[in-house]
Amino acid sequence: MDFDTLDKQMRRFEQSLDRTLLEGIYLVARLDGHGFTRLTKKEWQLEKPFDVRFRDAMIATTKRLMDCGFRIIYGYTQSDEISLLFHLDDSTFGRKERKLLTILAGEASAAFSLTTGRMAVFDNRLVPLPNENRVIDYFRWRQEDAHRNSLNSHCYWALRKDGVSAKDAQKRMTGITNGDKNEILFELGINFNDLPSWQKRGVGLYFHEEKRKGFNPKTKEATLFSRNVLGVDYELPLGQEYASFISKILKDNQDTSRK
Repeated sequence: MDFDTLDKQMRRFEQSLDRTLLEGIYLVARLDGHGFTRLTKKEWQLEKPFDVRFRDAMIATTKRLMDCGFRIIYGYTQSDEISLLFHLDDSTFGRKERKLLTILAGEASAAFSLTTGRMAVFDNRLVPLPNENRVIDYFRWRQEDAHRNSLNSHCYWALRKDGVSAKDAQKRMTGITNGDKNEILFELGINFNDLPSWQKRGVGLYFHEEKRKGFNPKTKEATLFSRNVLGVDYELPLGQEYASFISKILKDNQDTSRK
């Protein structure tokens, strides 16, 4: 059997499970750290419940994912997860599912490992969303998850630092309301509302137009030019304001080319 015939036959098997995501629908990739409990608790002694070093490593990883060949218009990270919103018109690799899954997971794993000097692995899932409202709902959902996890973590570690055992701290938090958890924190000298926003709401990354000074060598004059810059937002809004914020990002990127 000649090579061309063999190649054609074998590629049918290789491509038999290939899926292509439909055009014209929004797409989010969500990446999660795999085995990060071991990494953060046993191999990397981090400040509890939040550590700026870990936050910055996740931001650096998100930046890499937003600059690795895909057209990502919004990145969101909280805890050990990253959500990436694709431009509606992105068709990189023909929107093949296996390419989007593997490349982003590989890029995230490599970026985080190089940033921290510790081997780390991310998994990846794709979330197709039918319309703008569902995109907004998705990011509000992830922010609410960040808020819930932050309250639980601060409450648990405040009890631990106050001398309560891990078992008793978990038992005390079981079945109580968010108001009760806030009260526990307040009794231990912590006002949850005063804690850094990024710990409660996560961090957003998005492109914005920035004016910069330049020099025109032909006219020998100073000039201004516009450039798209990837910014990091540590003070994301909440609730309906966050919904409006996501809606604006979508509207600003409705054209088919990045400004």
